Amino acid sequence: MDVMGDKATLLETGRFVQPADVSESTGDLSQPMDRDETGEAAEEARQRLAAQAGDVEAMSVLGALLLRRGDLDGAEPHLRAATAAGDRAAANNLGVLLHQRGYADDAAGWWRIAAVAGSAAAAHALGRHHRERGDEPAAEYWLRQSAEQGHALGAYALADLLEHRGDAGAEQWMRIAAERGHREAAYRLARALDRRLAEGHVGDDDGAGAEAEQWYRQAAARGHRRAALHLGAILERRGALKEAGRWYLTSAKDGEARAACALGFLLRDAGDTESAAVWWLRAAQDGDGNAANALGALHAERGEPQTAERWYRAAMDAGDDNGAYNLGLLCAEQGRTAQAEQWYRRAAYAGHREAANALAILLLQGGDTAGAEPWFSKAAEAGSVDAAFNLGILFAGRGEEAVALRWYERAAAAGHTEAALQVGIARLRDGDEAGAERHLRCAAGGGSAEAAYRLATVLDARRPPVPAHSLGEPVHEEKSECEEWYERAASQGHRRAQVRVGMLAAARGDVVEAARWYREAAEAGSRNGAFNLGLLLAREGSEPEAAVWWARAADAGHGRAALRLALVYARRGELAEGQRWADRAVALGPAEVSERAARLRDALREELSA
Repeated sequence: MDVMGDKATLLETGRFVQPADVSESTGDLSQPMDRDETGEAAEEARQRLAAQAGDVEAMSVLGALLLRRGDLDGAEPHLRAATAAGDRAAANNLGVLLHQRGYADDAAGWWRIAAVAGSAAAAHALGRHHRERGDEPAAEYWLRQSAEQGHALGAYALADLLEHRGDAGAEQWMRIAAERGHREAAYRLARALDRRLAEGHVGDDDGAGAEAEQWYRQAAARGHRRAALHLGAILERRGALKEAGRWYLTSAKDGEARAACALGFLLRDAGDTESAAVWWLRAAQDGDGNAANALGALHAERGEPQTAERWYRAAMDAGDDNGAYNLGLLCAEQGRTAQAEQWYRRAAYAGHREAANALAILLLQGGDTAGAEPWFSKAAEAGSVDAAFNLGILFAGRGEEAVALRWYERAAAAGHTEAALQVGIARLRDGDEAGAERHLRCAAGGGSAEAAYRLATVLDARRPPVPAHSLGEPVHEEKSECEEWYERAASQGHRRAQVRVGMLAAARGDVVEAARWYREAAEAGSRNGAFNLGLLLAREGSEPEAAVWWARAADAGHGRAALRLALVYARRGELAEGQRWADRAVALGPAEVSERAARLRDALREELSA
């Protein structure tokens, strides 16, 4: 008869029973004798002599010793003799012996005799026998007899039977078995608590999480490798990485591939890639697809695409859809588009949402919009935030703004930064300033420079007018929130934000700060930055350098800069050059500039023709 749950030796199952005066409290010989081979031989010789002298207890113990050693032929006559003399432990062990020989019904007969005589171990074995034959009422009766006598295995087997039937009393007996040291019961109790937490049936305020951890810890301490894995995961989430690593190591050494994989990730995060690879290799060889993917990624980073591909294929063969997705990524990076599409499709059809999104992008890049849309939709419905955002872009490109906004809102609600920006822009367009601000703050907080700039403009528009300062005048005014957002955007390279920060600094009289931001914007290609830098330099008496920046701004299409250059050249007496820049200013505008530039051009023309 196989033992349910963890593998156990015959002694650990509790089926061997010592004579009553040796262990009447439990009725079980539950622990192996702590003796060396010489001691065991001496004990066996002593028991054999006593048995030959007719000692029933010695017959029972000798039969148990021989049965434990696997000497069924030697054990049977001693166990039968002791059983005939009324020894219940011997009756139980005779049942074990006959069961090993394949005589299950005969074994059940002796277990019944022992169970009726009060053997909890025999009642457990008899209950298991009836359950294996489908007689659940009889199984429950005998298992309950065993459990109520305090037998841990009986309590566990009863809990397992009741749980199979959906009986609410299962947890009570599972808890009793766990409290009596049954490691599989402790593990299953912890898993049940975890499931209830995940499903929201209990709150962590009820202490369910702490209780689950306690049972995992008890099972892990007794050598349960899956419990050690779950305990390691709990500790890792808490940040107790050293202790988590110890439990992962314990579990991995016991052959748990998932623990070896988790240990590899822990080592990688600590910077020990070589040790991580050793554990990933061990896990991957045991069929862990996640570890195979990790090895593939490691070799891809090292520039070993062939080895990476081999491990990705191993992951895929292990049933991990990430293997096909990663193969698609690898092929896409190598320009093998047709193969990338093949692997993306394989993963996408298996339900991999990011593969579906990647496939849609690939199809879109190839001009197949109609083929891309359903894959974007499938990925988005499966929870891909990027796919929801991409659907927004797709519908916006078609002019279907309302549909696009719905997808943007969905992605934004899941924390997508660029989607939040698009929702914020739409809210601004619709006049919903409060909604716009909320979404712009989310996007700006997520690192979007454009969102930070637009948020700053919203806040800037609410500010009361500030008094003007003369350039160079010391100012001790604190920066406003809008200026802080402008600066955040400017520090991320946003050119319009850089110009605006420069303008605010100039308004405070901080020439050095203003010049720094104008120059940064101008060097990045901002024509307004170049124009404002020119103004600042001109006011500081550096008109030649100012002209250089105005020329750059005018060449980029800045009408006011062209007008400034026309005035500079006119003052210098370079009338033809002044007229050329005035012509440019007329063409560039805006209207006010065009009007002034036209008057200047006409005056210069008259001067040249005089």
